Formats: sequence, C-alpha cells, structure tokens
Amino acid sequence: MQAETGLETKFARFGDGITVKGDHVIEGYASLFGACDQGGDIVSKGAYGASLKAIAAEDRSVKMLWQHDPVQPIGVWDEVREDARGLWVKGRLLPEVAKGREAAELIAAGAIDGLSIGYRTVKATKNDKGQRLLTELELWEVSLVTFPMLPSARVAAKSEEMTSEEGAMLRQMAAALRGASGSLARR
Repeated sequence: MQAETGLETKFARFGDGITVKGDHVIEGYASLFGACDQGGDIVSKGAYGASLKAIAAEDRSVKMLWQHDPVQPIGVWDEVREDARGLWVKGRLLPEVAKGREAAELIAAGAIDGLSIGYRTVKATKNDKGQRLLTELELWEVSLVTFPMLPSARVAAKSEEMTSEEGAMLRQMAAALRGASGSLARR
C-alpha cells in the first residue's frame, strides 16, 4: 500500500514468539525475511540495515503508531533490530495515552493481532514470478493494525503458550486501564 507521500506500509501478524508482558511491553517480529506477503512483496535479509544505522546515527527512533496514523502515537519502540529471521521490535504501550490503553485492551481480547511497517522503498527488483524483492528499505514506523498482510505468524497473547498467570495479569492490566480511563474522563 502506498500513500501520496510515497510512504508504503507492509502488514504482518505478530511474529512467532511475540509476547505482551506486564508493564505494557510488546516484542516480536514486525517483518519476516523471505516471506511473500499478500501483496506479492518479499523483504530480503539486510533490507533494514542501512536505515537502522542512519536512525541510530541521527539519534532518532522508529515510531510506534496506531493504524499508521501519524497523529496517534501509542507507545515507544525501545529496540528495533534485524536478525536472521527478520525485523524484531520491542517496545512499550503508553497507558497514559488513550489509544495505548485501547490497544492493550484490544490485544488482550484478541481483537488486534497485527503489526505493520511504514517505509519507503530504496532498492527493489522483480523476480521471475513477478514478486517485488525489497532489498533496501527506509523504515519510518511500526504500527499496531487490524488487518495484516503477512499471515505467517500469530500473537502469543491468546495462544496456548501464555500461562494462566500471564493471562490473569493481562486481564488485570486491562481492568486497571478501564478504571484509569474512567477516572480521567470524569476530571
């Protein structure tokens, strides 16, 4: 998907091993190398390297947005890096932000299970199947989204891997956020 600004988005379900932990911490893969998404694009290993170096050198950060909306930041990505599998992210939803509270609630309920990258293509080629091979990308943001394009991974918050203790903690966090939201609305 490409906006008028030239910024593209690529959707992915939360990668294998994604977790939602206490203190609103989320981590996992925002992009997987070598996986063909529903738009026919394949991100190559190393595609984010130059962009991540430039971001670090300029002391900038990759933004955490809600549904790619630049006026709705919902948290902070504390770590964004490439490994052998893809683009791994770790960050915190901000409970002080209304959409951050909503995101925590929606993740806990299983209504939101996607991540999506916002980027500009720097270098790409086509393979013999007509798929676009993305070899260098300028990463701008990673969003929590409703409709992902890369269906090769799932959120662990609703999986069998989550312990009953973790599930109870997530439900308590959502209840506390509902209470905090109600008291703030009354002020």
